[in-house]
Amino acid sequence: MAGGKIQKKRHGAGAAGGCCGARLQGGIPFEKSKGQHILRNPALVDSIVAKAGLKPTDTVLEIGPGTGNLTKRLIEAGVKAVVAVELDPRMVLELNRRFQGHPLSSRLKVIQGDVLKCDLPYFDICVANIPYQISSPLTFKLLSHRPIFRCAVIMFQHEFAMRLVAQSGDSLYCRLSVNVQLLSRVSHLLKVGRNNFRPPPKVDSSVVRIEPRKPLPPVSFKEWDGLVRICFNRKNKTLGSLFKQKRVLELLEKNYKTMQSLQLAQDAEMGVEKMSADDVALLANMVEDLSMETGDEKEDDEMEMDDADMAGDGAASFKEKIMGILQQGDFAEKRGSKLSQVDFLYLLSLFNKAGIHFS
Repeated sequence: MAGGKIQKKRHGAGAAGGCCGARLQGGIPFEKSKGQHILRNPALVDSIVAKAGLKPTDTVLEIGPGTGNLTKRLIEAGVKAVVAVELDPRMVLELNRRFQGHPLSSRLKVIQGDVLKCDLPYFDICVANIPYQISSPLTFKLLSHRPIFRCAVIMFQHEFAMRLVAQSGDSLYCRLSVNVQLLSRVSHLLKVGRNNFRPPPKVDSSVVRIEPRKPLPPVSFKEWDGLVRICFNRKNKTLGSLFKQKRVLELLEKNYKTMQSLQLAQDAEMGVEKMSADDVALLANMVEDLSMETGDEKEDDEMEMDDADMAGDGAASFKEKIMGILQQGDFAEKRGSKLSQVDFLYLLSLFNKAGIHFS
């Protein structure tokens, strides 16, 4: 294991490498409560390496190498170098012992540390079987890495993987789906049954391929996520209803007035700024609630604001402005769960052109 929510006495272990039993050589136990599920099927390891599409010039980042089963296959695949990030010092010792004297040992560099906290080195490809509790923050940390890598082939919990690849209209389509697919192309490679691990986890897994988009879409990520957050607050509610909520209208009107006071409301470039690595990295601190969203709508106390609730003509006029934007793009009766990437980009552009911003 390479990172995650780690308590004071916690020793994470790599999830991809290892032996076929529940203990390391020397009797050190694996602990599944810490994400230490060892992939014991060598055919699956070979399949993961094959699907990564490695080149002789590649530097490969492996996260959570464990005792090195996958590490060994990666080195022997003829790549330039493998950089393995491992949190558990026991696993680091085991890796060093295993590859001591190996003819290709010079291609391996082991970094002991928390992958979520350390600065990642340059890499072309990421291959990892990760502790599932770090799935969301790790995904967005990788997508915020610069320079942009070619692809990542990662083992996730099956349901999380299905959320990554879900399309508009699918039951698992959520903020996670929309945000990851804005930044990358995601494809499902293969499903892995729980019995391929030792000790077996409680759920099945899936291997996913993530290819960062080049170039990134010309939008502010904070703006984008602000819009998507509102649309998925209750994803099966119409946008017309969501944008009538008092809290939403008050937030957007405040942003609108701020932009006007800064004389930026009419700036055609505002809200279309290029996305930066720092911009994307902000989401890593926001997405832990996204990893296991359900399709159920969350009941809340938000009430739609009728004209009688408006404090003066200005508030009523602003509500009409918002409703007019939604009707202009024929979005008022649509639902967030049915909108595609193109729909969200178009809706954001309509709001921004009208001087309405979400951050």
